[in-house]
Amino acid sequence: MELIHDKYTVQNVDLVSIANQFGTPLYVYDADRIVQQLKMLKTAFSACDVKIKYAAKALTNLSILRLLRKHGSDIDVVSIQEAQLAIRAGFAPSQIMYTPSGVDFSEIIEAVNLKLTVNLDNLPTLQKFGEKYRDTYPCSIRLNPHIMAGGNYKISTGHSNSKFGISVFQLPEIHEVVLKHKINVNGLHIHTGSDITESDVFIRMADILFGVARDFPHLRFIDFGSGFKVAYKEDDIVTNIYDLGLKLTKAFGDFCQQYGRKLELHFEPGKFIVSEAGYLLTKVNVIKSTPSVTFIGVNSGLNHLIRPMMYDAYHEILNISNPKGPQKLYTVVGYICETDTFGADRKLNETREGDILAFKNAGAYGYSMASNYNSRLRPAEVMIINGSAKLIRERETLDDLVKGQIEIDV
Repeated sequence: MELIHDKYTVQNVDLVSIANQFGTPLYVYDADRIVQQLKMLKTAFSACDVKIKYAAKALTNLSILRLLRKHGSDIDVVSIQEAQLAIRAGFAPSQIMYTPSGVDFSEIIEAVNLKLTVNLDNLPTLQKFGEKYRDTYPCSIRLNPHIMAGGNYKISTGHSNSKFGISVFQLPEIHEVVLKHKINVNGLHIHTGSDITESDVFIRMADILFGVARDFPHLRFIDFGSGFKVAYKEDDIVTNIYDLGLKLTKAFGDFCQQYGRKLELHFEPGKFIVSEAGYLLTKVNVIKSTPSVTFIGVNSGLNHLIRPMMYDAYHEILNISNPKGPQKLYTVVGYICETDTFGADRKLNETREGDILAFKNAGAYGYSMASNYNSRLRPAEVMIINGSAKLIRERETLDDLVKGQIEIDV
């Protein structure tokens, strides 16, 4: 987003004009930024045979998926439905990594039938997989490294109390199941969470994975998940992708030499690719002053962007209708009948009813976590591509809200 001649623009397209054209609330995505982030990762790790597998759960719009596929991304999915969306977007089954958590085994069978790369994160499922497929279909194993990373317990997935992955302390049980059923383990996977800034965390994960990998002779890849930190505030510390690329590709190359052959290096970024490319545009419904605080009430809420309430996530908020107005202190809240505070005690340019507020870093886990709570409708989505704003999802209607309901005589 740039401020040009007192207008906030993306690819020289005025965001206020987009809000007027498509209505609010509205999710807007910058295609150029998405491609830029993907290319940055591919460049940083180009010394290895790297596969970037976009974490679909961050944003599953088909046009976004097609854009990423066009520019050389593979994809990581966590449900059969995400896998089906990926296939519809043009991804080949061989490009799809399926990493579920706690699903019924019938979904694993469906993934095998679709010929996906299957990544298992618990011993009971690994046991069932071995009983059914033995050495006829390979699988990857997700490990829990017992590393607390990212600084926020809510978004860390590699600590000792996390539900994700098989504990590295259970390696003897893993080997017992693998040997008993002659399972072909073709990959090892670790993902420790989000917002990791230190390259050393990934190097620690590498030490664990490389040590484990030596006992699995048929590996095709090693997957480091993701967790790369993006900036939410000015001067935020972020992951130095190029520094990490230098350190990790060297360590990976040394390991492959010891292992006896080259393996693929996989990453599964979601937030890193789409977060900064996304904006949520909302209209100001009301300015409500009390003796202690001035509230800005907007036509959105936790039903559209739940991250501030669920994870205490920070999203910068701008009044893009009045960029030269004097700054005042506001608390921005939603229209849901819950406490849905987007930002407390924020300095914004003077705000009036009808102004358009833009929430930055709304590309990841925004629309994909949206709901119909309070029977509110989910917003439309627009992608700015080649300097033009294109509608990529229609705004919901009441018919969408009642679809599937059956009205019976009572």
